[in-house]
Amino acid sequence: MNQITYYSAEHLEALKQELNELEAVQRPLIAASIAEARDKGDLSENAEYDAAKEAQGLLELKITKLKNLIANARILDESKIDTSKILLYSIVKLKNVKNGQVMTYTLVPESESDLKGGKISVTSPIAKGLLGKEQGEVVSIDVPAGKIELEILEISR
Repeated sequence: MNQITYYSAEHLEALKQELNELEAVQRPLIAASIAEARDKGDLSENAEYDAAKEAQGLLELKITKLKNLIANARILDESKIDTSKILLYSIVKLKNVKNGQVMTYTLVPESESDLKGGKISVTSPIAKGLLGKEQGEVVSIDVPAGKIELEILEISR
């Protein structure tokens, strides 16, 4: 069964551009490589042909997965996000209770996560511990390094 996944409009457009690149540019390049290798003679001992056919198989698999992903993608209207509790695409300002460090994260789908950019996956331990919580709450979250307590200072979109 195909799983519906939510994306921002920008990220979904990037996926569509990637699919177009694979179909319009990469697929013809691999087809040309196969034709060139086939012209070199005996296919049973032709390593170039084998490599090109394998590359074609991998490309077609990637195209199929991307098409499936796009077909089951939904755009999340960020203007309708409830900021009273933490949800997907919420921007959360947190304070580590133990050391006082303040950090800001945006909760995004796994495919959009970028820790350096302050975007954490909703499947990460911290995000899972924050989902559904409200401003002012202090949550205790199990992370690989142990338990951390975070105070939710602010929720925005």
